[in-house]
Amino acid sequence: MTRSFPAKLSNGKPPLFLVVSFDGAGDLALWHHWRTVADKVDARMTFFLSGPYLYPAAHRTDYKPPLHNPGASDIGWSTPTTVLARTTILREAIAEGHEIGTHVNGHFCGPKGVGEWTTAQWTAELNAFDQMVRTGPSLAADKTVDAPFDPATVKGMRTPCLEGNRAAYRRAMGYRGMLYDASATGYLKWPTKVDGLWNFPLQDVVLAGTTKNTLTMDYNLWYAQTKAKKAPVAQVPQLRAQVLATYRQVLARSRAKGNPPLFLGNHFNRWNNSVYSDALTTFVTETCKQPDVRCVSNIELATWLAKYRPA
Repeated sequence: MTRSFPAKLSNGKPPLFLVVSFDGAGDLALWHHWRTVADKVDARMTFFLSGPYLYPAAHRTDYKPPLHNPGASDIGWSTPTTVLARTTILREAIAEGHEIGTHVNGHFCGPKGVGEWTTAQWTAELNAFDQMVRTGPSLAADKTVDAPFDPATVKGMRTPCLEGNRAAYRRAMGYRGMLYDASATGYLKWPTKVDGLWNFPLQDVVLAGTTKNTLTMDYNLWYAQTKAKKAPVAQVPQLRAQVLATYRQVLARSRAKGNPPLFLGNHFNRWNNSVYSDALTTFVTETCKQPDVRCVSNIELATWLAKYRPA
């Protein structure tokens, strides 16, 4: 379910689209949190789901990942109770207008990871995701349960660790009729199509108060701040304020450049005493009600771009 937006606002500019997306999308409490935040400000978000979050551990060897043993997964598997709880949440979130994308399955990064996969192996991985979505809830319940969504409705992907041969996996995405890739890195500018797909990158930004370049992703912000090490609790207010200032800074840059979309990536996490989730919560809450801003899912942006992308 996508909403429609005008080509231009009353100020003559296109809407300033804020696109918030999450990798993994497993933690039940954080599902509740982000749906509540979105509801308060009429935002829609994209949740990149990992297949094992819908598949019970007892059946993990059904999954045969490229270059790994059957049942391998760097993010583990799920209990039947958790699978069924997530199934319910996914149905509710989709009914609220949120989008489900794929983060594929085993989350293999580095050597023997997704960076070495061919188009055929990516195709197999995406087919495995479909199978987990379709059959995982029934296996968890030990009876027939409808899948939380039709995998054919998944139109975008973010690869694990943003890795992978872009041409190889984008061919696999194209075969499936997918519309956008959210795996690359880039800059604050209007998106274009690459290999037939909209390229929705995590954007290069400067960490507020420094000269450090980082990406609009929570892990990268954490690394830029403390090299991904947990800071003392006393530093939390300062670190959170710096992340929030970074978001505000890039929002101002977008306005100065004609409102190109802002892509913010997060994980379902509480890293560094929840600095990044808390900063993003504040930013979304204060920004999505601003008159020129529209807080949208990736698929809503892709639909708008197909009609109105500025020259």
